Amino acid sequence: MNNILLAVTGLTPQVITEALYALRHEGREIHAVHIITTRGGRDRIFADLLAPEDGGYQMFLADQGIPPASIDFGARNVHVLRDSKGREIDDIITPEDNESLIQTCLDLAFQFTADPENAVFFLIAGGRKTMTSCLTLAAQLYGRRQDRLLHVLVSPEFENCRAFWFPPRQSATIQLRNEKGQPFWMETRYARIDLITIPFVSVRDQLSPDMLDRPRPPAELMQALVRDMPRILVVNLAEGKLVFGRTELDMHPARLALYAFFAGRKKECRLTQPCADCTDCFLEAAEMIGNEAVTRMYERIPGGRLIDEMSESGIRSLDMENFQSYKSKIRNDLLNAFGQAALADLEISSCGTRPGLKYGIRLDRNRIRMEW
Repeated sequence: MNNILLAVTGLTPQVITEALYALRHEGREIHAVHIITTRGGRDRIFADLLAPEDGGYQMFLADQGIPPASIDFGARNVHVLRDSKGREIDDIITPEDNESLIQTCLDLAFQFTADPENAVFFLIAGGRKTMTSCLTLAAQLYGRRQDRLLHVLVSPEFENCRAFWFPPRQSATIQLRNEKGQPFWMETRYARIDLITIPFVSVRDQLSPDMLDRPRPPAELMQALVRDMPRILVVNLAEGKLVFGRTELDMHPARLALYAFFAGRKKECRLTQPCADCTDCFLEAAEMIGNEAVTRMYERIPGGRLIDEMSESGIRSLDMENFQSYKSKIRNDLLNAFGQAALADLEISSCGTRPGLKYGIRLDRNRIRMEW
């Protein structure tokens, strides 16, 4: 597995060596480092982190005995944000700057997660809050099981100190400043760096394959995710089950027959008006009791008893008492399989007042499919 550290930084590139140090001490080697930053951040990286002789990165490699060639990290791995005209951005101060930032985060996340042999460590310890937010979003959109979202916590005394890059093997005394800005001295052996793995919910699997064929603008990705595709109810009598969305429910033949009767009645409605709040297909109890259509539904379901062998109190001879029993059991089946949120659409509900109650399914007829 090729481990890539993808980070955002501002004017404190120390977070890179701090993260590399923490990762190494957890036994995780990094094979490439890529940084997203502004022009000012790039200048600070070149002057302090990647200075050829005394830069923090070179000191880290030497101190830890890491061959420089073992990590792909150099000037070409520093990705400076640019505006729509290709000019380098000094700071994230306008909505346009932020659009460039999020697109860069998405593009690089897409690039590095496209290879299943890569594991991407998204580091959100540096830069402005908007930078960490955008990289977090990129991790959520493109991250996979092997990827991680990371933050580093450094002892408060050493945090934001330009002279501190990591705790070297040979402790050194450096000048720090307290909360009032007053200088004091402390040895680096007292510094503590903790690597924090932040849980994140990846939605990559919810993106269709055509959304993963190339980098996409953020608006396009979000639209693909928030598009509410209505779930279809499939009443499959041949296999004795209901399917709603991606969830399947094997239902008792008698209950399925009764439910299929109501679903079929809704599906066959020929009114042109929308189904919302329409109960034209609902039936009064007198129209439903003893209806031969329920029996015909039952005969289509494998595993059911022969009609002639059924008791007089079964699905063949519905009355209000056993209808209410079937209705209650069907509701429990639907609740357990599809959840509370789906019940209002799927359950056999009633409308009107006694004694003229009517019964039916409220789900839109265009979302019902009958399979015989």
